[in-house]
Order: sequence, then structure tokens, then C-alpha cells
Amino acid sequence: MMWRLVVLGGLCVLLVGAESSSSGGRTVTFRRTQQDESQVRARPRRDTSSSSGTSNPSHGPPFTSCRLPLTPAEHKVLDDNTHETGFNGDDGSYVILTWVGDGTGVILVLSTISAPIDSFLEGGSSRLYRSTDYGKSFHDISLRINHTFIREEFGVSVGPGSSVILTADTPVVDNPGGIIFTSTDAGATFKFIQLPFHLAQPVTYHFFNPDYLVALSIDGSLWLSLDFGAKWTKVHDGVHSFSWGAGIHLFFSCTRVDTDDTDERGDLVLKRTKDLGKTFTTIHEDIYSFGYIGAFLFFSVMEEPRSPRVMYFSSDQGDTFSRALLPPASTEQFYSILDGDEDMLFMHVDNPGDTFFGTMYTSDDRGILFSKSLERHLFDGQRTSDFTNITSLRGVYLTNKLDLDGRIRSVISFNRGGAWRQLNKPENVDCGDQAKSCNLHIHGEHSRNNRIVPMLALSEPTAIGLVIAHGTVGDSLSSWQHPDVFVSSDGGYNWRGTLRGPHHYSILDSGGLIVAVEAQREGQVKTIKFSTDEGQCWKSYNFTEQPFFFAGLACEPGTKAMNVSVWGFRPEEDGQPMWVAVTIDFQSLITRECDDQDYEEWLAHSAQETDSERNGCVLGVKETYRRLKRKSVCRNGRGFVVSKKQSSCLCTREDYLCDYGYYRHVNTSECVRQPSAANKTLEMCLNGEEDELLTAGYRKVPSNRCEGGYNPQLAVQTVIRPCGVKPSPGPPDKSTSSVTHFDTPRERLVLILVCGGAGVIVLVAVVSAVIAVRRVVYRNRTPVYRFSNLRIQDDENGVTVDHESGTSSNGTACQQDSDDDLIE
Repeated sequence: MMWRLVVLGGLCVLLVGAESSSSGGRTVTFRRTQQDESQVRARPRRDTSSSSGTSNPSHGPPFTSCRLPLTPAEHKVLDDNTHETGFNGDDGSYVILTWVGDGTGVILVLSTISAPIDSFLEGGSSRLYRSTDYGKSFHDISLRINHTFIREEFGVSVGPGSSVILTADTPVVDNPGGIIFTSTDAGATFKFIQLPFHLAQPVTYHFFNPDYLVALSIDGSLWLSLDFGAKWTKVHDGVHSFSWGAGIHLFFSCTRVDTDDTDERGDLVLKRTKDLGKTFTTIHEDIYSFGYIGAFLFFSVMEEPRSPRVMYFSSDQGDTFSRALLPPASTEQFYSILDGDEDMLFMHVDNPGDTFFGTMYTSDDRGILFSKSLERHLFDGQRTSDFTNITSLRGVYLTNKLDLDGRIRSVISFNRGGAWRQLNKPENVDCGDQAKSCNLHIHGEHSRNNRIVPMLALSEPTAIGLVIAHGTVGDSLSSWQHPDVFVSSDGGYNWRGTLRGPHHYSILDSGGLIVAVEAQREGQVKTIKFSTDEGQCWKSYNFTEQPFFFAGLACEPGTKAMNVSVWGFRPEEDGQPMWVAVTIDFQSLITRECDDQDYEEWLAHSAQETDSERNGCVLGVKETYRRLKRKSVCRNGRGFVVSKKQSSCLCTREDYLCDYGYYRHVNTSECVRQPSAANKTLEMCLNGEEDELLTAGYRKVPSNRCEGGYNPQLAVQTVIRPCGVKPSPGPPDKSTSSVTHFDTPRERLVLILVCGGAGVIVLVAVVSAVIAVRRVVYRNRTPVYRFSNLRIQDDENGVTVDHESGTSSNGTACQQDSDDDLIE
């Protein structure tokens, strides 16, 4: 999750947070700018201007939500369990919070300040603090790293388990390499390590083994450590980028052996090592960029300088790869990977011109065939998309589209992009008679970049069905309305207004507790709101007597904690700002552990279905969850595990998508071939294999597990056989076969002449057909399925040239402004 540049009544605070599920930790950075400090020294004035500078935004349709008073006993319990820490004398401009481990209660806080450009000092200074009680108290442990100045941009890296790496800000001149500090006990102790190189980017952990580290040096060398940084081995020179794959597969792009210019990205070579640098395999040349998401390796190929780029995908770690079947894109357009897992990918294809929209496609499980999912998908001028995966319910995605009238409207899909529809009107909101239509529209990345909202939609896998988001109600998304906070308890089917105005919010205790802090226009806060019934009712608690300028909310990743920290700063007596952290422990307020009576059986996706047999069927499966009742006030606890029951559904037409080259007819909902599509059967012979694609226009939705029921004929079939070898004919039917004998010389001569002439005619026809088919294939971007001519060498530098590269195409791959690949 990331927060950037939130404007609170003139107070400009830059909040940047990054979460890595593979590393087991979360790092959030708070930055105080010069504008912040001027606000500290001067009394803030009320902001009376809107985003347009002409008038205040109006309030949207009214709604009421429940407000409950805090009892004196509850107030006392919270007072006794609220802990404030003032970092006296710390004038750092950055504060970096990092949670270490799962359930350890350890938080590392790094405060840094850089020396001014015109200063005689090099670098800056930093302080390192550590908490072992979820932020209730902090201790200065800067001495453990010899008061070394830790880098701002990637100074703290947290890996699996309790591993931590701190990167020192070391001058390149007169130093053979950089310095890192490693810890395997969540920062209790640190080990000093002198590197034989200078880091160009953060050290990258292996997904599961914290001892395996990969690093890229400033001179383009790739380094590998198998003992958590104690020893390093150079893997390859001239490396541009790298990524871990499945297992110990490591992919990287590098320059050719005859060039040292790493900026020529269209001339890179994509390689793989699956034995930690002992041997290398060349996957493809002419690489512009590559990435790894879900179970897919994808890369773009530029076969000629400044030529359009072609996108390829592999689902078997690069052993074989295929060109994606996507519409052609000019050099002014781009492709963007929106999301992906082991089953499918979401791909955005930009429309020609500066339209700020494109078309969203979904792939099959091989990343080859793409089907149209949503037209006019918003992708604004800052190259950001509002596409959001609602992680609290399987198959739900939320995004915004730019309609023909120029208005932005929100749409939601409950079956992984198979169908999209507008969001329902919140149940406690009335638009009145003047509204053309009344729907909920959600603010996304586009709105956050324009400083309309401080946070994006929030959902968590452990809080089943719960979604919290900023939005407006009406005909379209409006910047003229104050954004309000809305909550859904069923994964986005139904909504209700819960908080007026923009807020910062967080989910605790696996959804059993929600906390929120209002984004005050004047910037100072002292009150936190909390709800134990999924936002139906709220209570407010004043956590401090001295309000301070708000920087952000911070809570342990995973939603299982019941502690939340409010971070900010207030001026000291000398007028300088002082960082403040207030940690509130709600565990002492909600003391009862939940029992069986506090939970209920809930059938997901059952809100809108009328057919009892199909009720709840999405992606071929019914899922019944055991989740907390809304009225139960108790603790799920750290041991809470999501429990569900699954049962398969009969297949229907909705479980199938229209295949590449087909579209769903409006009247019949049947998949009909597009007039411009190629023939039904297309064959190509490349690298000794002939690939034949047979399709009747349907393919099952990825991740769909329906059984029986509707089954279109020849949904998708791919037949691969060696070139020139036809299937062996079956034995003739002896009862009906007849034999003709040519015994005389004249008959034999006639037979030879006839066969020879026929052979020439057939040969000419075959050659003509092959040429015609190839022209059609290249014109229509038809399948180039398998490339498997990979070679392995054990030479020292591992440079291997693969001359069996793919064909050209009028397409670009995952690029931004035709220069940089954009990977969401």
C-alpha cells in the first residue's frame, strides 16, 4: 500500500509505504517537507479554496451513520493503554517504520536527515530506534550500527523470518565497496559487512530462503550471496535488471558480449540460471525489458532499433515461450500488466492518441490468448490506473472507465473480468430526483495523485467481504463533491455510507475492528474513531491532549494486531518539529475471545442471485465462509484462520469467455467470429514443430472450476506435431476397400506421368499456400506458440547467443510513452 503527497489544509506531508508479502514485513516512510516546517512555525489558516481554486467542493447526497458515545469506563481503559513517544532532539526529515517478523512486536524506526547541497558535510545523519512491544515504547540503538548514516531511498530491507539489512550511505570515491549491517534476530544485534561493490538498488531476498541474496552494483554487475551476505560472488557483468522466478530460478537481462552500453535496452539478452549462477541459459535476444508476475515470465522484444516491441509470455520458467495474441499497437501506444497470478493476467492496451483510456484484456492460463474484458479503461496522463484487486473476496476487481461523455464511472467485476457493471447505490443514500442516475463511484489512484483522497480502497484476505473506500454518489465520479467513506460487507455487492469526509483508515483483528482518523483540513489531529461492527457504528477517542500535525497511520501487516500507531510531529519549545508516535492498544478494551456462537455461515456472492441452484456460484464454485457476526464484540485473535467450504457448480455459458477473434453477440450472448479474424485453423511450422489452433470461439474462464453442464464443442484445442509428419492413417476397412493393379508397361508409364504432373501441381500449390498463410499470419498476429531452442553453456561469463529468435510484429510491449515498460 502506498500513500503520496496528501494535502491537509495546506500541510503537505509525503507518505510513502510499501508492502511486500514475500518478505514478511512492511515499511512505511513519513517525510516532513520544508512546507511542513513553515506550517509548524506559523499558525495554519483555514483552507477556503477548492481543487479548482474557485469554490469549495460541495457535499454529496446526505447519509446518516451510527455514532455511539464512549463510556467513562471505556475511556479510562483506553487512556491506560495509550502510549505516546516523543523523539526529543530528533530533527530527521524522514522517518522509516519497518515491522520485522510475524507477531514479534518488533518495529524498527530509522530517522534520517540529509545535509544541504551547499553544506560542507557529506551525506547526513540518522538514528535507529527499536520497539519490542508493538510501538508502545522505543529505544535508541544507533550505537549497534556505530551511528552509521543509513541511506534514505533503500536503507532498510526486511526479509523472511526476522532478517533485516541496513544499507549505509557510503561515498563511492576512495571506498572499494559499500557497507551493510545484517541481523537475523529482528534487530537485536547487527553484523558489519564490507561489500566488494557499491549497491545500485536494494538487496533482493529470495522469496523463501533469507540466506539467498541478489544485488546489482553501480557498474552493472550481478552479485549473489548464499549465506546472508557474508560472502558474495559475481554472477554476471553488464546486467540491466533481474528477478527471482519459481524455486531458485533467477532471470536477468544483460548487454551482449560485444557491447558495454546498458542503456541500449532493445539490444539486451534475457538469461536464466537455475543452479545459482553455475550455468546460464539464453532465453531470447533483442530484449527491451522483462518481468515476473504470478507464474508468468514476460518480456518485450525489439528486433530492430526503434521498432515496435512484441510481447512474449512463458508459463514454464522460460523453457518455452509464446507471443501474446493482442491487438497491434503503434510505438505511441503501450501495454501494461495490471495484475496476474498462476492462472491468468490482466493486460491494458492503450488506445491510439492521448485518449487516457484503452482496452483491458484477460489471458488464458498460458498467457497466450487474450480476450477483451473492458473497453475505455481509464489510464490517465500520469500513467496510473485505478485497477484494484478486492482481496477480501475471490474474483472481485474494481476499476474506473472513461465514458464517451467524458465522465469517469466506476465498474466492478465479480468473476475476474468476465463481466463488469456499475456499483449499486449505497443503501443509506438518496440521490433525489435531479440525478440522472444514482450509483457509487470509487476514487482510485487517479484521485489520490490529484490530492482528492488520502487513501485507496482497502481490503484484506482475512477480513472476508470487507471493503473500505472513498467515493461519491451520483451519475459519475466527481471532484466537486467532498469524498466520503463507504463500506461493503459482501465484497462490493452492497454498500453503505459510513464516514463523512476523507479519512485515513485501517483494518485490525481480521476485520473485527476498523480504525479511522479524519483528514483534517488544518492538519492537526487528536481523535481516532473505531468500529466493531464493520462500520455500522463508530465511537471516538481523544488519544492526546496536544494535537499534532498528522503524518499517517501505522499498524502491523496482516490485520491480526489490535494496536495502531498515529504518527506526526509537533513543535518543541525552540520551534523545531519533534516526531511523535501515539500507540493505542485496543486489546485491553475488547477482552473477550470469540467463541462458536459469535460466528455465522456466509455464502459468498449470494447477494444478487435468484436461482437457488446457482446462488453463490462464481467461477464454478460455491464458497461458504465462517465469519464473525456483525453484532459480536469480541476478539478474533492472532490464531484466527479463514475457514470455508467449497462445492462445484454445473457449468453454464457464463463460465466461458469468447476466444481470441470472437465477441459476444448482444442478442444471443453467443460468441461470434469477428469479421476481421483469421481462418478457423491456422498452421505454422517453426523450429521443427507445426502448431495448429482449433477453436469454436469459447474458452473457460481462468480459475473456473465448474463441472458438467454446458460444454461448447471444441472450446480450445492446440495440436502440435513435427513438420511434414502427418497423423498415421488407420487401417483400411477390408469389407469395402478395393485394389487396382497397374501391370502393363503402358499403364505404368501413364501412372508415372500422371503422378509426376500431379506432384508438380501439388508442390506449387503447397508453396503458394504456405506463402499466403504466412502473409495472413503476420498480418493478423496469429499464434507463434513454441520456441524451445535453448542452449546451456558452462563458460565463465555465460554468454550464449540464441539465433532462433521470434518474428517481428506491429506491437509494443508493456511500455510507458514508448520508452519505459510499465508494470503495475
